[in-house]
Amino acid sequence: MRIRTFTAAAAALALLLTGCASEGEREDGKVRLRFQSLAWQQESVDANKELVAEWNAAHPDIQVDYVQGSWDSVHDQLLTSFEGGEAPDIIHDASDDLADFAYGGYLADLTGLLPARLRADIPAHSWRTTTFGEGIYGVPFLQEPRMIMANKKILDSSGVRIPTPERPWSWEEFRQVAKDLTASMGKGRYAVAWPLKEPVSVSLNLGLSAGGRLFHRGGDGKVTVRFTEADGVVPRTIHDQVGIDRSASRSTLGSGGSDTLPGFFGGTYAMVPLGFSYRQQITQQAPKGFEWIVLPAPAGRHGLAQGVSPQTLSIAEDSPHKKEAALFLDFFLQPRNMVRLARGDWMLPTGTAALADPSLHTPEDGWATGAAVARQLRPAPAQSVRGYAEWKDKVATPAFQEYYSGAIDADELRERLEKDGNPVLARYQRH
Repeated sequence: MRIRTFTAAAAALALLLTGCASEGEREDGKVRLRFQSLAWQQESVDANKELVAEWNAAHPDIQVDYVQGSWDSVHDQLLTSFEGGEAPDIIHDASDDLADFAYGGYLADLTGLLPARLRADIPAHSWRTTTFGEGIYGVPFLQEPRMIMANKKILDSSGVRIPTPERPWSWEEFRQVAKDLTASMGKGRYAVAWPLKEPVSVSLNLGLSAGGRLFHRGGDGKVTVRFTEADGVVPRTIHDQVGIDRSASRSTLGSGGSDTLPGFFGGTYAMVPLGFSYRQQITQQAPKGFEWIVLPAPAGRHGLAQGVSPQTLSIAEDSPHKKEAALFLDFFLQPRNMVRLARGDWMLPTGTAALADPSLHTPEDGWATGAAVARQLRPAPAQSVRGYAEWKDKVATPAFQEYYSGAIDADELRERLEKDGNPVLARYQRH
């Protein structure tokens, strides 16, 4: 049993303020579940609310209340609600945010709660993203690879080979293509814009294709950082495109993905590596007549392997209605519903039945390219690393930012990640 950090008086006050929720839920003879969703795109919000309404219409004795959350504040908000005994029954989050909640005892182990259908439909490598110790603490249901959004006219006119999931560019070929494209585009224009406001996940997740893993778990179960030659392939490519080849814009290194779209539409950048869901913004914001295509990220010795942290649905350990919550998850994640959620969020479902849906294999808006890459997606390297958030914020983010800008070299990057980073992780692994 975990130790609460609030006082008994505070706990009593919280119960008064919430109307003693566990009892009130059954005052009208119904089980009431709170489902906190982080959907934010209108299509996704609509899909979530429609599914909740469909469930409520079919299950009058188990009613689900939709609660809107926000990705911007979800970790701190959940921590506060867990500590205060006010967590929603059903929790939408991302797998890379679950480790501390799972190890802290705030999330229910779903091993014995989930139906066999759902367990079998989602591949084992996706389940690994929500498995901590011996338990499963979330259902991974949506995933988002990083793809290359490309200006079709610029690529076609240059004569470069257009990659496909069957014949992708290697990282070496990608660098050469970027040099050739930049030379043909004219002064002040670049083949690539890397939006690296959050450089760590990009570097680690794309690095899987080259065999990078960065985090190494020893026989004692403890994790250490070791930056190998394979880990350096992707960072070196980006560094050299920016600082040596001048084929990638230096000005976008501190930008978010959306910040690069005006330059992409205007022809300043021919290619922008972005998450798959950015396709929605492109379709909504692109000027009339703008032609764009979706390309797979470059491949390394491990092919198109790429790390992802899927969106997840969990059940709070303190929920008095875990079985009913699991029934809702089974409905919510039926293959046809998972397709609706994926299309609403412009992402890819983890479920094999949903991923096979014909609507996700159309060439329109790059759906087919993404679906082909989905088979290569793997858990993000940092998935189960305790202390990753602090390591990322205090050590890795500034180190990668300085490396990409040219302020430090590869040796200094390695030293910072390892020498400064391992003591941070060690503090989280003392017990």
